[in-house]
Amino acid sequence: MKIIGLMSGTSADGVDAALVEILPSPDRPAVRLLAFATFPYPGGLRERILALAAGGSSAEVCHLNAYLGELFADAARGVARSAGTPLEAVDLIGSHGQTIYHSPVLRAEGSRRIRSTLQIGSPAVIAERTGLTTIADFRPRDMAAGGEGAPLTPLVHHLLFAHATLGRAVLNLGGIANVTLIPAGRDASAVSGFDTGPGNVLLDEFVRLIGLSELGYDPDGRLAASGRIRADLLEELLRHPFVRRPPPKSTGRETFGPALVAEFRSRLQREGIRDVDGLATLTAFTVEAAAENIRRFVAAPRMIHELIVMGGGARNACLVQGLARALPECRLRLAEELGYDSRAIEAVAFAALAYLTATGRAGNLPTVTGAIGPRVLGSIVPGRGFRGLGFP
Repeated sequence: MKIIGLMSGTSADGVDAALVEILPSPDRPAVRLLAFATFPYPGGLRERILALAAGGSSAEVCHLNAYLGELFADAARGVARSAGTPLEAVDLIGSHGQTIYHSPVLRAEGSRRIRSTLQIGSPAVIAERTGLTTIADFRPRDMAAGGEGAPLTPLVHHLLFAHATLGRAVLNLGGIANVTLIPAGRDASAVSGFDTGPGNVLLDEFVRLIGLSELGYDPDGRLAASGRIRADLLEELLRHPFVRRPPPKSTGRETFGPALVAEFRSRLQREGIRDVDGLATLTAFTVEAAAENIRRFVAAPRMIHELIVMGGGARNACLVQGLARALPECRLRLAEELGYDSRAIEAVAFAALAYLTATGRAGNLPTVTGAIGPRVLGSIVPGRGFRGLGFP
């Protein structure tokens, strides 16, 4: 099957689109990347999305849900075109959408305790514009079953990176960082994983707030490398409750976002600390939060022979070098060394999750999310070739 995976991450700067071919197998389907591209959002849209996430109007939620559906559909057409593949030759689309709010901590509502999450980017619009059956809203079913709804990528990490004799940890440095622990062997039931805290989100937010780079991020970590880590501030950051909280756990911009960055910057100004020192300290926080979570919550960290780093943060040399120093017992490898484009893997994951849903297989791992059991994930919006669910 040929499937397009679509997603926009915590940074909310564009749509990642991956066209993959999945070869069926009773145990572990083979996943092959055919094409990948990122389609930046139009100017000003990122700011609107972030304002919405911070508490925008219901009218704006409604409007941007449909508008992002249009942009996601454009991205699906674009990645197919880049591969020279007509849309008619694609079987499915799997779309994560754009997360507006993620609230995995139970909140009392009368006699009930509620977890909730919201991703926008209307799958109905995607299906209508492309003609392809579109599967979306992957998180809510896991949350309804008592899980955190995230991270959902560990099952796909297992498909891509499980090794017969090597234990591996896959660290995805997207906006939020998450780790997947894959013991040697091929049994997915032994896989665990969780969010470790911030990935690029604090770094990008800080750079944009201060105007340290016209690019809006720290290219290759060069700015952070020019600063000095403030050990006192780093120690305070590492006392953040999320870092110390045991899994299952997931997080987002609600916890690690503009409010934390603004407070941190105010502290720098009050104490006369250079901005580059602040950036170096936030970079060290990202590294140490991941390393501390692995040391604290992995039962046998010495059984991890390789740490595979992927996501946008894999291009930040300051982050990667910091991880190598913090976890010297693990051989650090970039996903590219194993034949995968690290930027594409999350989009690939949602193509794979769509495949699992379409074939009636669970897409969550209860050992990761805390759900009461495996669940087939997502909502299905039929495309033009949809032939029903097989009921008489």
